[in-house]
Amino acid sequence: MMLSDRTLNRTLLARQHLLARSRLTVHEMCDHLIGLQAQDSPPPFVGLWSRLVDFDPTVVSNALEDRSLARITLMRGTIHMVTPPDALRIAPHVQPELEKIPFRKGFNYGAMVGLDPDEVRAHGERVLGDEPMSAAELRLRAAELYPDRDPGAVVQTWLYQLPVLQTPPRGTWKNSSRPIWSRVEPWLGAPLDPSYPLAELLVRYLRAFGPASTMDMQTWSKLLGMKQAIDQLGDRVRTYTDERGRTLYDTADGELADPELPAPVRLLGWYDNAVLSHQDRTRIVPDGNAPRLRAFAAAVAPVLVDGYLAGLYKIFPESGTARLRISPTRKWTRAERAEVEAEAHALLAFMEADREPRVEILDVDADLRP
Repeated sequence: MMLSDRTLNRTLLARQHLLARSRLTVHEMCDHLIGLQAQDSPPPFVGLWSRLVDFDPTVVSNALEDRSLARITLMRGTIHMVTPPDALRIAPHVQPELEKIPFRKGFNYGAMVGLDPDEVRAHGERVLGDEPMSAAELRLRAAELYPDRDPGAVVQTWLYQLPVLQTPPRGTWKNSSRPIWSRVEPWLGAPLDPSYPLAELLVRYLRAFGPASTMDMQTWSKLLGMKQAIDQLGDRVRTYTDERGRTLYDTADGELADPELPAPVRLLGWYDNAVLSHQDRTRIVPDGNAPRLRAFAAAVAPVLVDGYLAGLYKIFPESGTARLRISPTRKWTRAERAEVEAEAHALLAFMEADREPRVEILDVDADLRP
């Protein structure tokens, strides 16, 4: 059976809870999505606001404080906000690939080449120990142990080699303070679980992002062995083809959405996984190319109109006001423009409640900078 791009679009939005806000709890949504992208502090809050009814950001802050949520390096070597069980069972899949990165010639201009990885890791384990430590403290210890190396590169190496997470207050509501790092096991009070099958992780990926190709799965996870893992699932998965003839996998009981369902405007957080978790992004980005990550790094985020990326926005908090500037990537109808404006005001009321809101819709492809 061939699936149209529009069917894939509406199915992705349904599985991402972007067609209608959900009454799942914060923890249930994090489990379903296999975490929310969290390199910066605001995006998980925007992602949950876009997906949940009556989302209260203090729930996230409290969960990070009581350790029922964690911000940890996982898929694609990036920070995700996940529940502790996912932190403990996904990290063993990701860790072997992360540990290879620092000793490649391209890492920090070869800063670690020639050092024994096992020795470096052992030093890192002793330095970080069981208590959280700031990057500044880690750099001081790295300079003592490796006076002829760049201490920043040594610290980065430790953060790749050791399963680590970022502790509060960074990541709580309105807090973008510098990271403080902890090893995963002492912070969560439990050992890593290397027994969790990759195939089970891919079933969950399909429930949140499918139907999808094995290359989509690899793009999302940056792990290898997708086809072998999928083959292990047997009749728990079924196959489709897309408009370009590629094989897509889905759970056997996965429901496809009606391609004619209306899709409300959504303003996502920068780095939102709905946009970044497929190799072929035509199901949500019309030309198949998401904005460059360096745009997201500047806190530029996607606007979905009729289910597809149709603009970018950025919030500029200023003295007494908060401006949300939007750059459409295509012409909008009058109705679309009105819906975008209403959702933008709703987001400002959530993100910047103590400032006067101002929404500015610019010309197509205009520069978002003021």
